[in-house]
Amino acid sequence: MSSFTILSFFGGVMLLLYGMSLAGESMQRLAGARLRSILFAATGNRLRATAVGAAVTALFQSSSATTVMLVGFAGAGLIGLRQTMGVILGADIGTTLTVQIIAFKVYDYAVILVGLGGFLRFVAKGGRLRDTGQSILGFAFVFLALKILIDTFAPLAGDPLLAEVLGGLDRDPLAGVIISTVITALLHSSAATLGLAMTAASSGLMSVEAVVPAVLGANIGTCISAVTSSIGAEVPARRVALAHILFKLCGVAVALPFIGPFAHIVEALSSDPARQIAVAHTLFNIAIAAIFLPFIGPFARLIETMVPDRGRSEKFGPRYLDDIVLSSPSLALGQAAREALRTADIVQEMLRGSLEVLRGDDMELLERVEERDNEVDLLEKEIKLYVARLSRESLSEEQVRRELEILTFINNLENIGDVIDKNLMELARKKINRRLSFSSDGMAEITALHGKVMENFEISVGAFTNSDVELARRLLARKAKFAEMEREMRQAHIDRLRRGLRESIDTSAIHLDVLTNLKRINSYTAGVAYQILEREKGA
Repeated sequence: MSSFTILSFFGGVMLLLYGMSLAGESMQRLAGARLRSILFAATGNRLRATAVGAAVTALFQSSSATTVMLVGFAGAGLIGLRQTMGVILGADIGTTLTVQIIAFKVYDYAVILVGLGGFLRFVAKGGRLRDTGQSILGFAFVFLALKILIDTFAPLAGDPLLAEVLGGLDRDPLAGVIISTVITALLHSSAATLGLAMTAASSGLMSVEAVVPAVLGANIGTCISAVTSSIGAEVPARRVALAHILFKLCGVAVALPFIGPFAHIVEALSSDPARQIAVAHTLFNIAIAAIFLPFIGPFARLIETMVPDRGRSEKFGPRYLDDIVLSSPSLALGQAAREALRTADIVQEMLRGSLEVLRGDDMELLERVEERDNEVDLLEKEIKLYVARLSRESLSEEQVRRELEILTFINNLENIGDVIDKNLMELARKKINRRLSFSSDGMAEITALHGKVMENFEISVGAFTNSDVELARRLLARKAKFAEMEREMRQAHIDRLRRGLRESIDTSAIHLDVLTNLKRINSYTAGVAYQILEREKGA
């Protein structure tokens, strides 16, 4: 085998992997935020979960990607084991669609597809048309790579040594399974492995009996990514990974003794070597789904027994920022938004507690409020670092705007937490230490203004959650009214000072600073509205 042949083979494999990655990323962007809702549509119905898994995997061009995401969702407590198992079985069926497409002999049209995809990609300034062009370009690269590999393998068909090695796989199917498993684990794609097998089979280097073990091994190898991603993860994530690999191992164990009859069925369905691989791949995964779907309940209980729940770690930290889903921007941004909303819950508790401290002089509650600001600071930092790891090139315009909304929202939450911790609680501590009391009118005003802040905070969270333009407009309108209300209360306090009220005189500096800081908090609360309205303007 010449050095040129080796380089051609290497280049073809790299082009194949790049094409599949490009197509998958582009189709994910085309799906956008709907991808997340599609995946979570897999509720209690097993057949629906299977259909969802098949659809999402057809979009991703990789069952490994789908399963790795499920590991992340399970670890975050977003999806249950029984739901996940149906999706996994569907994902294994969905990934066969990619192999079926590859099996079509469209190699001669690859250059035309490159031209079409490249034209759309460069002509379109952005948005769905550009992503459509990029996905076509990705598939074109896959077909072009297969053409290169077929041309590379063709001269080798007469090589006795290579023919002996590949031909021997039908005599030792277990070796074929192991080799295919290792190759798939290295390439992180069963479709890529089977694409290589197609080119070898089309060149006459592999018989049907040798191809079937390659199909079985590729199905085991595609589990490796999920297993690797579950190492060190929470119990639910490890259960998902174990379920996936057990599905495959059990299926291969059942199929291995019947490779001969299975190969005859495949031959009867198609005489084309490439199509035979696609048929074998599809039949195997449909058979696994048919066998395991009726027994998901007992199988789930077996998995739960094998991986017992030992409880979650008590250490505080991010709950939803899973590195596993960073390869899918829409899902990663969804997880970042969930963590931001969790942060908002903590800030809302701090805000509610701040009034109780000012009203009841509760020093213990004051210290708890201050401690919670450390949690807010930690989550704010982790969310920023997480979002920063998303590649700007892989984000659509809509996703870039959502990224800015998340960063703005979490930054404002951190600022609110700091105002509560370093300003309001410091004022409360001063009030407690000096044994001061607000006048009844003064406390009523602070309570009323604080109530408006709480209302606006809830509107802000609602606006952020749904990128709601109407809520954003309402928030800004309320901001102006809030400023007017704060000025009236400041004037009312000055009027009490003129009347010589002892309590107002004693607490004047604290009282006015509390009003000022509530106004600051309200300004931060309204901050996300500007990003949402800017997003609508851009759209």
